[in-house]
Amino acid sequence: MKNPVLREKDKIVLNVLVEHYLKIGKPISSGFICQKKVLSDSPATIRNVMFKLEELGFLSQPHASAGRIPTDKGLRFYVNSLLEEEPLSLDQMSLRTQDLSIKKGDLNSLLYQTSRLLADQSDSLGFVLLPRISKIHFHHVRFIRIAENKVMIILITSFNLVLTEILSPEPLFTQAELDRASQYINENFHGKNLLFVRDYLLGDLPKYKFKFEQAFTKLMALLKDSIIQEEQENPIFLQGTARLIDKFDVFNLEKMKSLFQNFEEKANLAKLLSDFISLDRVKVLIGAESNLPIISDCSLILSHYGDKSQVLGSLGIIGPKRIPYKKIIPLVDSVAKKLSQTISQNQ
Repeated sequence: MKNPVLREKDKIVLNVLVEHYLKIGKPISSGFICQKKVLSDSPATIRNVMFKLEELGFLSQPHASAGRIPTDKGLRFYVNSLLEEEPLSLDQMSLRTQDLSIKKGDLNSLLYQTSRLLADQSDSLGFVLLPRISKIHFHHVRFIRIAENKVMIILITSFNLVLTEILSPEPLFTQAELDRASQYINENFHGKNLLFVRDYLLGDLPKYKFKFEQAFTKLMALLKDSIIQEEQENPIFLQGTARLIDKFDVFNLEKMKSLFQNFEEKANLAKLLSDFISLDRVKVLIGAESNLPIISDCSLILSHYGDKSQVLGSLGIIGPKRIPYKKIIPLVDSVAKKLSQTISQNQ
């Protein structure tokens, strides 16, 4: 169903109601809006406007004698059509610059810093979805046998940061076989990613069926194990879970426990976030819009990060629906831009 067209006074009432509900978390009455003197209309007219907004699904009345609160639809209209974002202060911009730094070329350390920064600045849950090693363009790759049935992948990215991953491949490899595989990939696929290597080898395997079949098959198995493990793990950094719990009342405690049990597994959340990696800058999901029941009482504000050549992952904030959107949307946008800049400047 198409959204109805709201009059200017409808928008003013909805905007004032949402803004103050986000601040105090209680139903807003028509008398309260009258006191704000945002309209010259009578209290009766403002009551009629609120009744109309309720009929259209933008507001709800939790109790018969209470004021109104915005619905998810009302919050969505506010974010899309009424919100004026607060510009970042010089102090906030300076803080972003200081708080993201690369230590010893370690990308995971940088992303952990970012999730902590998001949590600290928003007083909510900050997250960063880590890039999948198989999708990152590499400058150099090395396979090292660290135990009889364990292989470490060390990947130096095209932006000169290091990622590692430990596999338990079948069949087993000698270090000599791993060295030959590393050499072959580095000589022939510099600047590509491991998914490209796998697909290329699948196409070329018939050409070398008699001469190199065993070597190619083992290398394919190694790449396949890496990709399968990534899909199962969906690595994500989450910081600030205690802060998010504090923002929900006691009646939601059981739901919050369930939420964070799912966060420990992380797979469903990471899958949701990975679906939005290539979208334009900041995306806001309110309540059920995420299609993920465990965060249906939350709002999710996310963006993506990357280097000059590719998008690597997503980051953002998870908080209650009564989150200060004016502050959080520019916060997420600025941190995403700063992280991307930090990564690109390392090239």
